[in-house]
Amino acid sequence: MTRFLWICLGGAAGSGARYLIAGWVLALLGASFPWGTLAVNVAGSFLIGVIMHVGLATQLLSPTARLALTTGVMGGFTTYSAFNYESLKYFQDGAWFLGLVNIFVMVAACLAAGAVGLAVARLLFAH
Repeated sequence: MTRFLWICLGGAAGSGARYLIAGWVLALLGASFPWGTLAVNVAGSFLIGVIMHVGLATQLLSPTARLALTTGVMGGFTTYSAFNYESLKYFQDGAWFLGLVNIFVMVAACLAAGAVGLAVARLLFAH
């Protein structure tokens, strides 16, 4: 039950962080493209790479802390459902090019961020 509560608390923190960061990016870059969604998905991809490596290759995180950070915080933080909706909305509006750009950039940037996160974690926490 304790693990479940940590995951729930982490999810609340991740959702709040997503709201704040996406709003900040929207204010900074405007609404012409879902930059806020991109920012949190890229950051989340990077962070989950770091957290998983540190959690599995070192003794720095307990299994409960790793789950609270990945399933909880990162689960609440990343926004795949928003990405899906925004892509579908572009297609429904006939903006096929922007929809495809959104999908390509999101997937490529998140994969790259995940790989960089793993590489950074391996450098900092060699195992």
